[in-house]
Amino acid sequence: MNLLKATGTIGGLTLASRILGLVRDSLFARLVGASFASDAFLVAFRLPNMFRALFAEGAFASAFIPMFNQKVSDPDGPGLPAGIAFAEAALSVLLPTLLVMTALLEIFAWPVTFALSGNFHGVNPVQFAFAVKLSRLTIPYLALISLVSLLGGILNSLHKFWVNAAAPILLNLTLILALLLFHNHDPLITARNQALAVSISGLVQLAWLAHASWRCGVNLRPRWPALTPDVKRLMTLIWPAAAGAGAVQINLVISTALAASLLSHGSVTYIYMADRLNQLPLGLIGIGLGTVLLPTISRQLGAGEHAAAMATQNRGLELALLLTLPATMGLVFCGEPIAAALFGYGRYTAADTHATAQALAAFSIGLPSYILVKVLTPGFYARQDTTTPVRYAMISMGVNLALNLALIVPLKHMGPPLATAVASTVNVAMLYITLTRRGHFTPDARLKRRAPRLALAALAMGAVLYLFEARLMPYTHGSWLMRFATLTVLVTSGALVYGLATIIMGAFTRDDIALLKRRPKTSA
Repeated sequence: MNLLKATGTIGGLTLASRILGLVRDSLFARLVGASFASDAFLVAFRLPNMFRALFAEGAFASAFIPMFNQKVSDPDGPGLPAGIAFAEAALSVLLPTLLVMTALLEIFAWPVTFALSGNFHGVNPVQFAFAVKLSRLTIPYLALISLVSLLGGILNSLHKFWVNAAAPILLNLTLILALLLFHNHDPLITARNQALAVSISGLVQLAWLAHASWRCGVNLRPRWPALTPDVKRLMTLIWPAAAGAGAVQINLVISTALAASLLSHGSVTYIYMADRLNQLPLGLIGIGLGTVLLPTISRQLGAGEHAAAMATQNRGLELALLLTLPATMGLVFCGEPIAAALFGYGRYTAADTHATAQALAAFSIGLPSYILVKVLTPGFYARQDTTTPVRYAMISMGVNLALNLALIVPLKHMGPPLATAVASTVNVAMLYITLTRRGHFTPDARLKRRAPRLALAALAMGAVLYLFEARLMPYTHGSWLMRFATLTVLVTSGALVYGLATIIMGAFTRDDIALLKRRPKTSA
């Protein structure tokens, strides 16, 4: 797979999912607003969101894909049948574990929700009871998305990236349909229907992945549970990877819990909506790069092509900087018109929009770090080292908690996002230093030359957008067409300025694009 094409495919589908997510959130904001019902639903929705990123899409994929690739690429083995046998053995243990976990979470939904919402119970017991009810409706999604992750990991290893990348689109479509068809004048009923739609979407995604796997000749048969050596190895790798891959999500949960406990009504919604906007570039760039880099680097290392793996990491980091830095400038300097165009109508007031833009600016300072985590951790996971990232994740979470406590009172809803951004930056610094010290990553001359020039080009774009922002604000409160046109002008003008700046400063050229598109050398 060439890096740019594969990342573009995954990133494009992930971006489509994020855009649909914004449509869903815009409808939800219009029908429910920043209120009792919205805060309760978002607390309940935090558990499946966290679990998906922490375990299903993060830890499981990080541990499973290198082992699956090792089975398939073994020159002395049967190839794909060996990988399928390993997947069946993993499923035999995973499925009963998920069933037991789901039952326990349903029983203990009260303490689980309390852990996610902090002092929600003490502040408003009625709201907390409603959040517990919604959590019980969303809990089945956890088991379903874990099975989706197993099938998605197989398809990613077979270079069928687009199938798995399209699955989250089904989640957003299901929730949008629930809003359009089953919304009610009572926001509590609308929130309940959304929680039920979350679990229904898990069934839809599982059916999608199962059908795609069947078409690729992958038919996993149920087996009696057996802890084979490979399954034991998989379990050993999963748990450290859970914390390493989900550091950002854990930090966000801490932020949400503190906001629910210490801040006024609506603060959870402000942070959530800001994070949704922050997830757009993260989905387009970070998830796409991370999904491609892990199987690519693991195959190159398995074939003994260490120089090729090093080159892949350099180009991945370069591509991440090229795309991430302008996105950061845009969200920091133009968060207000973006939030106003997307959310500023119906029950979502101008004050809500302003608060969301403030939280977005704080989140977006850490956007490069969120994405670089996705680029750097495959360097560990491809070598089946899941222990080192978890140590750094724990340190990062400690930094996040300390900064949350220090900043939440003076900065209010901006405090938790800023703490998350700084903590993620600490995590990236530790990952980068360790890879370089071990000799697993060395920045080449081209990356050293391009990186500062890309930063200067992004700053130039940010300065222009900052001056341009006030002129756009009056056009963010009209019809949908006017809002869409305003955002189009904003994005297009920023892209043009950034593109021109990269050319003037020599930060990126046509030859660089050709190199990024070149197919990495591998014997696999």
